[in-house]
Amino acid sequence: MPDHSIGSIQVARLTRRDALRIAVAGSLGLATAGALPAMAATAPLKGNLKHSVARWTFPQLSVAQLCQTVKGIGFAAIDLVGPEDWPTLKSHGVYSSMCNGAELGLTKGFAGRQFHDQLVERYTRHIDLVADAGYRNLICFSGNRNGMDPQEGMANAEAGLKRILGHAEKRGVALVMELLNSRVDHPDYLCDHSAWGVELCQRLGSDHFGLLYDIYHMQIMEGDIIATIGRHHAHFKHYHTAGVPGRHEIGDQQELQYPAICRAIRDTGFDGYLAQEFMPAAPDPIGSLREAIRLCDV
Repeated sequence: MPDHSIGSIQVARLTRRDALRIAVAGSLGLATAGALPAMAATAPLKGNLKHSVARWTFPQLSVAQLCQTVKGIGFAAIDLVGPEDWPTLKSHGVYSSMCNGAELGLTKGFAGRQFHDQLVERYTRHIDLVADAGYRNLICFSGNRNGMDPQEGMANAEAGLKRILGHAEKRGVALVMELLNSRVDHPDYLCDHSAWGVELCQRLGSDHFGLLYDIYHMQIMEGDIIATIGRHHAHFKHYHTAGVPGRHEIGDQQELQYPAICRAIRDTGFDGYLAQEFMPAAPDPIGSLREAIRLCDV
């Protein structure tokens, strides 16, 4: 996987960045660059959870088109958007619910001391960009084990994050480390169990550091999703969805019951964002997104 990727699609083995480069011919009926399918009228969302969608999962749409799409469905946030696209989001009244662009990739993260100086420089600068734009969440990664004991990697991550955490606190930005599976998609990734991430949160002891609890990834690694949310929700600042197995739609053809999971999230009093991060496989990707939002609107 390229170092500057942010994730992968299980079946095609593509990175999120790769997906953004793919033009899906004929998909969504986009006859011209500016054409979008007509949006059917929908009932307003309940508002108990704030919804978002990962930008990389709709590579066939421009950022502007994706903004129009989410507004047509009834929500107003997109995940994993960098500074170059924030003006487009702002022009459409869409929020950047999880910012990116400071990371070196998934494999070179805070668990590797050899990356700390470069990461500190990049994140210090990016924290200012996020704060100045009026956003809050900035994604980060542990990186790979590379033969380290998990506790050694945790000590390294703690040391590296402490170098930027004070600046994040001062600017009102939350650093959010994503939990990813190391079994299917991201071999050797260190922050691959909720217990490891929770311990890192406890060591850092700051409201400006937390976890991105990716439901798809954690179902693969450990299951017990609803119970884990109940135990550790105080450390979960953001959620991602996708179907298991396959990382596709979150409907009744996969093993997770997302309405029940979303009710559990809602009942914790969560006030952050739940972002759809499935890779659409159905003929109507926008219809899939609309249905996913309906399932999660509890």
